[in-house]
Amino acid sequence: MLLGVALIVFFISHLLNPNPALLWAGPRARPETIKAVAAAYHLNDPILNQLYYYFQSLLTGNFGTDPQTGRSILSEILFYAPNTLELVLASMLIIIVLGVGLGYISGMRFGSKVDSAIRLFYLSTWSTPYYLGAMLALLVFSSYVPLFPSGGNGTVGFTYTPITGIFVLDSLLQANWPALQSGLYHLVLPATTLALLSFGIVPRIMRSSILDTRWSMHVKAARARGLKEGEVRRKHILRNALIDTTTVIATTFGWLFSGTIIVEQIFAWPGIGQFSYIAIVSVNYPVLVACVFVFTLGVIVANFIADVIYPFLDPRITLGEGG
Repeated sequence: MLLGVALIVFFISHLLNPNPALLWAGPRARPETIKAVAAAYHLNDPILNQLYYYFQSLLTGNFGTDPQTGRSILSEILFYAPNTLELVLASMLIIIVLGVGLGYISGMRFGSKVDSAIRLFYLSTWSTPYYLGAMLALLVFSSYVPLFPSGGNGTVGFTYTPITGIFVLDSLLQANWPALQSGLYHLVLPATTLALLSFGIVPRIMRSSILDTRWSMHVKAARARGLKEGEVRRKHILRNALIDTTTVIATTFGWLFSGTIIVEQIFAWPGIGQFSYIAIVSVNYPVLVACVFVFTLGVIVANFIADVIYPFLDPRITLGEGG
């Protein structure tokens, strides 16, 4: 998957402009700067040579230099990545708890008013565009009802030693309670907004899996053996329903990265999403290439984690099992 994305990005750079060096140097670059970039990245070489050096740079983490700041793009990615990871993990936690919980209740209360209300809720949030949902959340909860700050990640005014780079986690590890409180206070609104705008598919698949499982033969057999209803629901219905839901959760993790581009910009969250947005607006192609790879890597890692979790949900599934 990563190889495919790399090839697509490489060929798109040549299709967008017959002179890829112009994209890498920036739209306002001087002719001598464009020539220097072409020489540095072998953009005047034959296409196969360019492809070789391109993959060599990617494998070594050499994304080049940001033409706007003059800093290493890798160092900029490493600076912004923990903030985005903090936002995505917080949103993922909300999605898992809310999505699995609502999907389970909806499936077990099939056909009731509760079922209809839950379906209306997750379909409404899921169909709302990121930009609209984020702006409404900011307007309502930071302006009309000022419960949360309008932007930032809460680091302003606090001094702390970065351990993981994730502000909330580092504050917790160092027992810096004022910083932790500030970090959580700034995290709640953007994380909840990102989660609600992304989680709709999780309760939908969970509900469907519950409906497929609750009337299956093995559940009827479990009840016939005299197992308590709570044990039947926990071990035979919920556990089996989580198999398909886990796949969707892993996919949702990848969607969250794309959602951060809009949400981080609206909430002024200093992460890769905002970094990507600025690169898009300013046509900063080298930064965009690096961000695409980071987002792709996040999707791959999420799917790998899902594959590792499957055997714990169903012992019949083993790692490396062929179809």
